[in-house]
Amino acid sequence: MREFEHYPMSLKMKQPGQNRFESAWRIVFATAAIVICASVATTPRAWADDPNATVATVGDHKITNKDLDAKVQPQIEQMRAALEKRVDQLIADKSFDLRRQTLESMTDDYLIQQAADKEKLTVPDYLKKQFSGKEGVTDAEAKAFYDKNKQAGTAPYDKIKPELLQMMNRQALMDRLRKGQPVKILLEPKRVVVDSGGHPALGAKDAPVTIVEFTDFQCPYCKASEATLKQLRTKYGDKIRLVHMDFPLPFHSHAMDAAKAARCANEQGKFWEFHDSVFANQGKLAPEDLKATAKTLGMNSAKFNTCFDEKGKFDSQIKSDQAMGQKVGVDGTPAFFIDGRPLTGAQPMPKFEDLIQDELENPSNTKQASAK
Repeated sequence: MREFEHYPMSLKMKQPGQNRFESAWRIVFATAAIVICASVATTPRAWADDPNATVATVGDHKITNKDLDAKVQPQIEQMRAALEKRVDQLIADKSFDLRRQTLESMTDDYLIQQAADKEKLTVPDYLKKQFSGKEGVTDAEAKAFYDKNKQAGTAPYDKIKPELLQMMNRQALMDRLRKGQPVKILLEPKRVVVDSGGHPALGAKDAPVTIVEFTDFQCPYCKASEATLKQLRTKYGDKIRLVHMDFPLPFHSHAMDAAKAARCANEQGKFWEFHDSVFANQGKLAPEDLKATAKTLGMNSAKFNTCFDEKGKFDSQIKSDQAMGQKVGVDGTPAFFIDGRPLTGAQPMPKFEDLIQDELENPSNTKQASAK
């Protein structure tokens, strides 16, 4: 079980799934580089390949390479299995993005070819005519677009002007062509069924997009995601519904206590207030701290304390959440499912926006997110 931090990187173009895929490979490459550097910097011992060579002594007791390997190998195999699983998931996620982008490019190429044939022009001549004619994007329009969308680190306008004009002209052309011949993309992304009914939620039950989050109150990356989720709720309002599910990680000593306490708060109709307060004060998750938080929020302290102190209360429900998470591929926090589409880690807002916008623009009858 892991916590997931997003590793941001600068990209020239925004493509769904690219940050996650490339970041993972950056991590793998960096790890490989470390191993290589270590291999170069460290002079190998003459006995490194001898299984019977002594690598440590404790008094008269000798520990050999063979003894060491017997202890290390299971951990290496576990690490390899975890990495292979993650890479397989990344490839699966990237495969859909690649198929979707390729399909869109195929529909665009078909429309352009049809339009060029109609005017008895080659495709290059047709594009040149469209881009330079009265329908072409002007330098002023491109500069206005650049000024509105530039971010820290964006290349100067003069350096990207040709590519920007090409991109804007092509987009404008495709918008015109699609008006005359609408395009429907029927390719469906991979979705999983997340049984999240009956869990705390924010937003209307009939919201067009449901975001299910598996979270751990002691996870720093879950806390980091809170600001992004609040921004999303502000931006999309009643178009999204956020559902909470518990996934306390075993190496967080107070995660289970916090999950239980939040459910006790839910019995008094104070789940989200408690949820926000716990993440805001993540260093105060000991039982007495959780009870103090409940009191501060105006709950019935006696009722809350009785609920919290009851041995085993909510254990089965929390474990049920964990089992559901594992069933749909969760192995760390935070883990999100946007209408059943997975998004792992403390991702930046644009990653959520890409999926949410796609769901809003391409409603599907096969959406599998529950809790609606």
